[in-house]
Amino acid sequence: MYETPITGLVLTGGGARAAYQVGVLKALAQLRRGTGADLRRNPFAVICGTSAGAINSAALACRADHFDQSVTTLCEVWQDFRADHVYRADSLGVIRSGAQWLTMLSIGFVLARWRRARPRSLLNNSPLLELLCQTVPLERLPALLASGELRALAISASSYSSGEHVTFYDTAADIKPWLRSQRMAVPTRLTRMHLLASSAIPFVFPATELAIGQGSHWFGDGSMRQTAPISPAIHLGAQRVVVIGAGRMHEPAGRSVANTGYPNLAQVAGHAMSGIFLDALAVDIERMRRINRTLALLPEQARVDTPLRSVQALVIAPSQRLDDIAARHLMQLPRPVRTLLRGVGVGGTGPDARGAALASYLLFEAAYTRELMALGEADTLARRGEVLDFFRWAPSSAPHATTA
Repeated sequence: MYETPITGLVLTGGGARAAYQVGVLKALAQLRRGTGADLRRNPFAVICGTSAGAINSAALACRADHFDQSVTTLCEVWQDFRADHVYRADSLGVIRSGAQWLTMLSIGFVLARWRRARPRSLLNNSPLLELLCQTVPLERLPALLASGELRALAISASSYSSGEHVTFYDTAADIKPWLRSQRMAVPTRLTRMHLLASSAIPFVFPATELAIGQGSHWFGDGSMRQTAPISPAIHLGAQRVVVIGAGRMHEPAGRSVANTGYPNLAQVAGHAMSGIFLDALAVDIERMRRINRTLALLPEQARVDTPLRSVQALVIAPSQRLDDIAARHLMQLPRPVRTLLRGVGVGGTGPDARGAALASYLLFEAAYTRELMALGEADTLARRGEVLDFFRWAPSSAPHATTA
C-alpha cells in the first residue's frame, strides 16, 4: 500500500537532464531509510511524468511495491548511460538521420526531395525502445494498481495532429477524465509507445503514432504546450506533491552574461528548448502558491464553497545551471554526434563553449549524468529537515549517514 496523505510525484522533461531527478530520488530513499517510516509502503501514490521524466516515472510505478529497488534500478541505468542507449550515435546512423535532416533545411531540399529522402528527425531513437523493454516492466502495472500499491500513473504527450496537450493515465479507480483549454486527459492502458511519444524531443526525435478515441494522432514531447504540469497529479487525487525540475527556477541576482556575438542555430535551439522544458513548471508553481495564499485569506465557509483547494508542495530543482555542467562534458559526446552538432554551432568547452544548452538535453553520457545525479542528491540532502517535515517522517536518533 501507499503512504497517506496521498502524495503525488511530478517529474518534468529535459532529456539527459533528467539524471538530476534520479539523484533526488536516491536521496529521498536514503532519508526515508533513516526514519521510522514503513519501508513497505510506497511514498508516491500518484506518479506523473513528462518526456524523460515520463520514463523515470514509469520505471518507479512499475516497481511501486519496492520503492528502494526501483530507485536503485534507475541509478544503475543513469550512472552508466551512453548516448547509443537512446539514439543511433554511430556514423551510419547519424548520416541516415541527422545529415539528411540538415540537408532538408538547406538549399539541398530540392535534391533531397528528388531522391525521395524523408528523414523524420535529427536523430534516430530506435535504441530507446530496447532500453525501455529492459528497464520498464509495464506488464506489472495493472496488478500494482489493482492491489493498491499505486493509485495512478500519468504520462503526458503533445498531439501534432490536434495541437492539444494530452495526459494518458492508468488507474484502478474510476477517475473521470478532465478537459481544459487545449489540454485533455485520456484513460488508457499505458504502453512503451506512450513513453516514446512523451520523450520525442521536437525536431530531435521522431513523432510516435498513438490511438486516441476512434482514430490516432501523431505525438511528440509532452513538455510542448504543457501549461499546467502539476495539474494531472491533482486531478488524480494527490493531496500534496513533490515536484522535481530539470533546471534552475531562478537565476541569481546580478548574474552577468558575456556577449559572444550573434547567436548561432544551436544557441537559438537551446533557448527554445529551455522555454519548452522549463518555463511552464516555474509558472505553474507560482500559480499554485498564489492560489494557496488566496485560499488562506478566505473565511472557512468560502473555502468550503470553492472548488479550489490548497496543495502542499515540495519543489526540488538544481542549485546550479545544468548548461554550465554540460559545457564541461561536450567532448564526451560520440564523435559523429559532435560532428553533427558542430554543424549547428555546438562547440568549444567550458567557459568558451557555445550551444551547451542544446547539448545538455542530448548528453546521455555517464560522466555528465553522474554529475547531475550527484547534484540532485546533494541538493536534496541539504534540505533534509524540510524533506522530513513534508513527508512527516520522524528523524532517527541515530547519526545521519550519507552515501558515497
